Amino acid sequence: MSIAVLKGHGTENDFVIVPDLEDSLDLTADLVRALCDRHAGVGGDGVLRVVRSEDPAAPYFMDYRNADGSIAEMCGNGVRVFVRYLQHAGLVTDSTDVLTRGGIKHVSTSGENLTVTMGRPGVFDDRPKVTPHGDQPFACLAHVEMPNPHVVVLVDSAVDLADLDLDYAPVVDPALPNGQNVEFIHRAGDHHLAMRVYERGVGETRSCGTGICAVVAAVGSPDGSRWQVDVPGGTTSVVWREDGEIELTGPAVLVGEIELDDTWLAEAGA
Repeated sequence: MSIAVLKGHGTENDFVIVPDLEDSLDLTADLVRALCDRHAGVGGDGVLRVVRSEDPAAPYFMDYRNADGSIAEMCGNGVRVFVRYLQHAGLVTDSTDVLTRGGIKHVSTSGENLTVTMGRPGVFDDRPKVTPHGDQPFACLAHVEMPNPHVVVLVDSAVDLADLDLDYAPVVDPALPNGQNVEFIHRAGDHHLAMRVYERGVGETRSCGTGICAVVAAVGSPDGSRWQVDVPGGTTSVVWREDGEIELTGPAVLVGEIELDDTWLAEAGA
C-alpha cells in the first residue's frame, strides 16, 4: 500500500498531513509515532488526517493526533495547515468550515495568513502550581479550556522566559484530569505577549495555536482588541471578540510531499 503525505507548519508547529478522503486508513498510534519520528520518519509535532465529513455544515474532518499517538481535541496551528492543504488540492477556495473534535471551526484567508474562529474559551477558578524542571513553583495565572486544557503561567521578564528548562515536562499539581499544555508568558508590551509552551503528548513545541488563544483569554477580555503573541516559531495575532469568540490569525506553510516507502509502512504498522 503506497501513501503520499505532505509536510507543513504554522509558526513552525509542524505536521504530517495524511490525505485520506475516503476514511480508508487505520491511523494507529504506532503509525502516528512512526510518521512523527524526527530521525526515522517524516518528523512532526502531530498528524493531520484529512477525511471527508458527513456533516453538511463542514465538508472535511480534521483528525488530529499528537506525536505520541494520542488524540487531541483541537489544534489551532494545525487547522490552518489543514485548510492550506485543502486549498492546495483544489478542494476549497478562500474559506471553509472544518469539523474537529472541538466543534466546527470557520477558516478564512486573511492576506497571506489564515484566520480561524476558535470558539469561546472556558476560564476556570482552579490554580494548580506549576514547577518547571530545576526551578521553583509558579502560581498558575489561569486554567483555560480552548477546548484543549491549558495552564497559563506569567513570568517576570524575557530572561526568565528564555531561561526555563522545557526539555522536561513541568510538574502541575494537581494535574488536570486529561493532562494539560503549559504556557509560560511574559508581557512584552501593551497587548503584546511572548510565549513558550510544553504540549502534552509532544514536549516543547515552537508554537501552539490553542495555547496562543488561551494566554490571551488568561490576561485579556472580550473587547475586540488585537493581541500580538510571539512564539519561538514566529508571530500570530488574536482578537477576543465582543461576542466571546476568539479569532487566531497566522501563517500556514506547505513544505512538500513525500511518497512513503512500502517497506517502511509495513514496519510502521500500516
